[in-house]
Amino acid sequence: MSKRNSQEAKRAARERLRIEREKQAKKEKLRRQLAIGGGIVAVLALAGGVGFAVTTLSGGGDDADHWETAAKVAEKGSGGSIDGVKYQAPANTSGKNGTEIVIGDRNADHTLAIYEDMRCPVCAAFEQNVGKTVQKDIDAGEFKASYTFGTFIDDNPTLAGTGSKNALSALGAALNVGPDAFVGYKEVLFSQKNHPEESEDKFADDAYLVDIAQEVDALKGNTEFEKAVKDGTYDAWAMNVSKKFDDAGIQGTPTLKLDGTQLKATPQGNPPMTPEQFTTLMDQQLGGGKAGQDGSKDQQQQ
Repeated sequence: MSKRNSQEAKRAARERLRIEREKQAKKEKLRRQLAIGGGIVAVLALAGGVGFAVTTLSGGGDDADHWETAAKVAEKGSGGSIDGVKYQAPANTSGKNGTEIVIGDRNADHTLAIYEDMRCPVCAAFEQNVGKTVQKDIDAGEFKASYTFGTFIDDNPTLAGTGSKNALSALGAALNVGPDAFVGYKEVLFSQKNHPEESEDKFADDAYLVDIAQEVDALKGNTEFEKAVKDGTYDAWAMNVSKKFDDAGIQGTPTLKLDGTQLKATPQGNPPMTPEQFTTLMDQQLGGGKAGQDGSKDQQQQ
């Protein structure tokens, strides 16, 4: 069943709403504190880019009918189904309702928890600058990574949309193919070439997500992956991953925690945004280990 019976009409409505919101946003100071029904999203300047302070906002965003249904199915968890939307967790997940996304050796002594939002520009900058270093350390067995994604940018009244949710669902489709497909797809989604401006909800477009996936060998021409994206197979799962993010009480993205201790590159709590910062912080926590050394060297030689 198609996840949106009138997808084209809703997409046109979404575009009209986006244009109107952008016009209104120009009249305000973009990224000021927004107080909505007791919830606040504070958009803060961070070293190396723009970061977000996070709290829960009410509000549906575009395609509200579908995503509200997905949220209700998410509440039911495994086995839940409403109006043709079924709960399905991707392969290669674990934990309650399949919301644990672990990349690397599950027996590794250390765990690096990474919290991101797919529309977050600072998350994109982090992945572009530090992502390869993180992955090299994972491959070397220095630690395993646990990924949790939020969708709070979709709920920001100024930036409202569904791209964070939709991209997260597509990541689930990639993870169902395999961990390497997930890692590769995450990299191309966050890449400078493909990651949209925060005011552009391009990730809400299934066709765009499928087009980007052609850059990943495991996903190129993969009809099962493409069907999962277009059908919204993992939409309800994405809502549960987002709830897990909210329940963690994360106050900004990206946030990195090594064995529960947050990695802070500045006194203000900013995350490491260069391979060197990441390596230094990891070595401090690991007692002078080898984390990031190869990745940092490669980054410097490029």
